[in-house]
Amino acid sequence: MNRHILFARLHNFRDLGGYTTADGRTVRRSRLYRADSLGKLTPGTRDWDLFLSLGIRTVVDLRYPWEIDAKGRVPEHPSLTYHNQSIEHRPYDQAALPPSVAPGPYLAARYAEVAEDGTKEIRETLQLIGAAAESDTPLVFHCASGKDRTGLVAALVLSLLGVPEQTITDDFTLTERATPLLVADWRTDNPDRELLWPAYGTAPAEIMTRFLSGLKSRYGSVESYVTETLGLPPTFASALRTHLLEPPSPLTFRRATETDIPTLVRLRDEAAHWQLSQGIDQWKPGQLTEPHFRTRLTEGEVWLALQGDQVAGAWELWWDDPAAWGPQPPTAAYIHRLMTDRRVAPPGAGRHMLAEAERRIAAAGRPLSRLDCLSSNPRLREYYQAAGYTVVGEQTAKDGGLGTPYAVTLLEKRLADSQGRTA
Repeated sequence: MNRHILFARLHNFRDLGGYTTADGRTVRRSRLYRADSLGKLTPGTRDWDLFLSLGIRTVVDLRYPWEIDAKGRVPEHPSLTYHNQSIEHRPYDQAALPPSVAPGPYLAARYAEVAEDGTKEIRETLQLIGAAAESDTPLVFHCASGKDRTGLVAALVLSLLGVPEQTITDDFTLTERATPLLVADWRTDNPDRELLWPAYGTAPAEIMTRFLSGLKSRYGSVESYVTETLGLPPTFASALRTHLLEPPSPLTFRRATETDIPTLVRLRDEAAHWQLSQGIDQWKPGQLTEPHFRTRLTEGEVWLALQGDQVAGAWELWWDDPAAWGPQPPTAAYIHRLMTDRRVAPPGAGRHMLAEAERRIAAAGRPLSRLDCLSSNPRLREYYQAAGYTVVGEQTAKDGGLGTPYAVTLLEKRLADSQGRTA
């Protein structure tokens, strides 16, 4: 899943749905969006048609009124309710900062100021999000670049929903995919100025980790900040979870045994046929036979996902993977061959299976979940990135035992323990 929705003029428009919470629930898709300035939308364009097609009913603009006067707001439309909530009270000019300013400490301190100054506007923004969730209507909140003020609100909401902090931080860093276009827009809008700060438009993880750490240090927790400082009722977070979270997967899970090997071969071959039908050149029918899965049962673990009494999917769990990762200390486990029976598996089954694999890894005392995908399969890479995985390298000539070495992208996710703390 690529979280960035592809507009021509908007560069950082993203769906906050699909993230998995610490208790296994999933943030509903197509209900809560974050974005850069919607003042760049123009009626009669493809961008405007795409925006309206999302069914958004509430727009929350987090910018200063003077920014809106200079750059415009979302166009008026009968389906839209517009709110301006200027959560930042101390303006600053990022483009004019000297190169010596480190973005992590500097912007984390600015976010802390916003959390301190903008309590009224943040409270009202969260109330609007809660009302939209209760009425089951999509909402988007945005600022200028969709990074700082928008990132702060996104972090608060995802925290209240129970999304792990590492996932929240990873969501924040996704702005970096839009950084070159955000910089290009700034240069177009400011032809007579020099962009002094090399960190302009970037979103290093340190900003969000520092901000969340500081918020918890000062207020105790995100939830206590929301209830005690913003003044929202103690029931606010639970109501938000009720309306914005999907229940845990209906799937059940068990380890595969020898008697399941023919089913695993069938799953793999059917997945290979489906990939070929979609023009994906990755798995081949007949490539992995019973000896492969017998070996995996012996040397690692193979798990089945069940929908009732039917097998809906499976995956392999390895405790080392030298072909892709080389020699490694025993701090990670490696997920392979995540596959579903598309006739049986419910929507979102792959993500629930992935979350179950991660829970098994964490239960084994290993803080890292790792996997790889073909470097030529960007759709799969984006799917795993949307699930909280970070690209950490490339292996240009993996020998997977299939006769011909191939290039893979290496991805890694740091897991939370049973209390939601990342190791």
